[in-house]
Amino acid sequence: MPELGDMRVMIVAEDVAGVELLERVLTQAGYTHLVRARSSIAVRHLCATDSPDLVLLDLDLPGRCAEQVIGELRHLVDAPGRLPVLALAGDDAADGRRRALSIGACDFISKPPDGNELALRVGNLLEARQLRRQLENRDALLSDAVRKRTAELDDARRDSLTVLASIAEYHDDDTLQHTQRVGTCAARIAKALGLPESFIAAIRDAAPLHDIGKVGISRRILLKPGQLTPVEWVHMTRHVEIGARILGSARSPALRMAAEIARTHHERWDGTGYLAGLAGPDIPIAGRITAVADVFDVLTHERPYSRAWDLVRALAEIHNQAGRQFDPGVVEAFATIDPQALALDGEQAPRPA
Repeated sequence: MPELGDMRVMIVAEDVAGVELLERVLTQAGYTHLVRARSSIAVRHLCATDSPDLVLLDLDLPGRCAEQVIGELRHLVDAPGRLPVLALAGDDAADGRRRALSIGACDFISKPPDGNELALRVGNLLEARQLRRQLENRDALLSDAVRKRTAELDDARRDSLTVLASIAEYHDDDTLQHTQRVGTCAARIAKALGLPESFIAAIRDAAPLHDIGKVGISRRILLKPGQLTPVEWVHMTRHVEIGARILGSARSPALRMAAEIARTHHERWDGTGYLAGLAGPDIPIAGRITAVADVFDVLTHERPYSRAWDLVRALAEIHNQAGRQFDPGVVEAFATIDPQALALDGEQAPRPA
């Protein structure tokens, strides 16, 4: 930040003797960067090379020249770091003050000015300008710091969600890619449905946690290659309840959505799903979307208990389950997505047989 004496003062006046008086007073007060202008055109040229920090404007310029000068300075006078204009007039004090304020000046002094008063007013206006600049710089630094910290917190939050999702993934799928594929697919479906960006971002983070409750299920059951017994099936279905409990106390939007998804992604549109037996639009949209993304990924990738289906067969199954297992609107949106785009981290999506 420059010292007051180094700040640039522009004197806009036609009276040569008056200008010399102003320059003499300001030079004695320690101001070294003084420039002269006699018209709005000269002001324009001077501002094009180096904007002033303060303008001393003689209101007695001929015609409407004073108003024209303010017009040339308007982009500086009205800017956040407002350029101070100190008006000089030989009129009656009240009339001069009214005219000065009406054209955009922020202070007024009568002509001929008292040297001490002029130096004080100029100093006060320049100090105020410096303070405004300091506040602007501080605000910019604080904004940058807040943006940086917010980005760091977002990264940390995403890392935490990824680690949390990987816990269930280790328990159920050694590839560690299913959860992230489901998150990506769910986000694409949400986008195809025209849902808000905030929802799309939240479901991208939340959907990978849909099976977090499987940490409470025996691996013997989860990885069993054959058909589950009725008792084993009932035990396995409890993962939705366990996941909802694990995430139920969370306060962040993504984790609250994750709890909702964990609880509802095995509900069916026709009401025959588990555990609550919800049907149709009573199933939260995040759960309806994740149900499609989850089933599509399970069908098209090898699992301990099933072989991967080819793409045509998997897409046909999703379509056939519209109105039964899945929300028809979600299936319709899913059908608009290029299946090859659902690959995650360069993994190739299954190709038609």
